[in-house]
Amino acid sequence: MVATGNDVSRRAEIDAGSVGEIMPDARDCLAILLLITIAGATAAPGHAAPKGAQGEKPAAEVATRGQREAKDISYGGWQKLCFKAGGAPTLCRTSITGQFASGQTAVRVDLIEREDAATARLQLFVPVGMYLQHSPKLSVDQGAPFRLPYTWCLTNLCIAADVAAPKIIREMESGKTLTLELVDSNLLALTTSIPLAQFASVHKGTPARTLEQQIDE
Repeated sequence: MVATGNDVSRRAEIDAGSVGEIMPDARDCLAILLLITIAGATAAPGHAAPKGAQGEKPAAEVATRGQREAKDISYGGWQKLCFKAGGAPTLCRTSITGQFASGQTAVRVDLIEREDAATARLQLFVPVGMYLQHSPKLSVDQGAPFRLPYTWCLTNLCIAADVAAPKIIREMESGKTLTLELVDSNLLALTTSIPLAQFASVHKGTPARTLEQQIDE
């Protein structure tokens, strides 16, 4: 399945910014478009994740051929950015980005929340070349692992996202490290450790920026 550029942009906006099961209206879509910047991605042809990986839990753990830690990724600090479009509810994104030594984005984690929604959405951007039947696995410190199903891929990144249970958010606020495990197309497990030391203060604190946009009816 190959989508047009417009279809990819629209799907990426929904995957990147919707909270829980809420479908964004026109104001929300504008907020998402301005708030969510997909690092390095353009509205180039993309494709949906395979049916087996989209919104489904794997039936069994994939037998990997080995494991290594991705030590060449460096992480910046957590940042909170909010956007309010006209009279629409405020949409906030608490994010951290990991980069390779070349400056290319390797991983981005977003917690997306809308002020009138009961649930939040946890979203992940990872490079292409992963084994899409194996959803990204995350765990906080030594806690129970959880998965985010792949939902969409562009030419240079894939998106995994799902509703974030309140328990997961609490664990992130009190934890030290968020461990991410991916499986590449060679069935090699890749792990990276995402720091959580600043997450609670940034998540609960004042946003670094609040973007406002008035929309003419």
